[in-house]
Amino acid sequence: MRNHCLFLVSSLFIVTFLLLIPQGFCGQIIGGHEVTPHSRPYMVLIKLGKEEICGGALIEKNWVLTAAHCTTKSRIQVFLGAHAWNKIELRRQKRKVKKQIPYPYYNKGTHEGDLQLLQLNKKATINKNVQLLPLPKMLNDVKPNTMCRVAGWGITQNNANKSSNTLREVNIMVIDRKICNDPEHYNYNPVIGKNMICAGDLKGGRDSCNGDSGSPLICDGIFRGITSFGMPGKCGDRKGPGIYTRLSQKYIDWIITTMRGEV
Repeated sequence: MRNHCLFLVSSLFIVTFLLLIPQGFCGQIIGGHEVTPHSRPYMVLIKLGKEEICGGALIEKNWVLTAAHCTTKSRIQVFLGAHAWNKIELRRQKRKVKKQIPYPYYNKGTHEGDLQLLQLNKKATINKNVQLLPLPKMLNDVKPNTMCRVAGWGITQNNANKSSNTLREVNIMVIDRKICNDPEHYNYNPVIGKNMICAGDLKGGRDSCNGDSGSPLICDGIFRGITSFGMPGKCGDRKGPGIYTRLSQKYIDWIITTMRGEV
């Protein structure tokens, strides 16, 4: 997720050059592109420390949904309506986290239940740059070959030390769990279960990466998952597509109950 690799040259040269370079060579989410500023107004940038970040989705004016592993003992900073770090964004809103509430049955080993609610200390001001992302009403499984998208400020290359300055996005495809669990992929280590979505590109080159954790997975315009994990150091590798927590009925029930203060 960096600024575009190419300088402004003739259109013919650009087309020729793009055809020659391998997918994902330019600094991008991993095979993605920078989004139009503030075109994803539900996106939340979560700063866990000096260098570590996660993504999230604003689902209520004072609630953010992210991944359970996006946690820290230090103070978390939340930014709403953000796009580029190196520019002054007058409508960007900064919030503190009043309470971190991870899903109570989150398992670090299996990655099951990798979701978390962050209660903000102050409600967001809704405007064209900051908007809510509705929770899904469609809770059935997401079928293989469904086209999805994921955005974030995470790193753009494996083993990179710096996250992107701007929000970037990539289009990915849901992959059958049988394929993701086979010996050529995760080989049941860990098990990619029904509460997870496996998505990427079987040829490689399209993926979320470190720093994108917690970002929403949008499929056919519907919020269907949360960026969870992948093979360490192998973002965009065809053998390790990204894995996302699927927003199933039990997770939606927990989210709604928790926000109502019933747990």
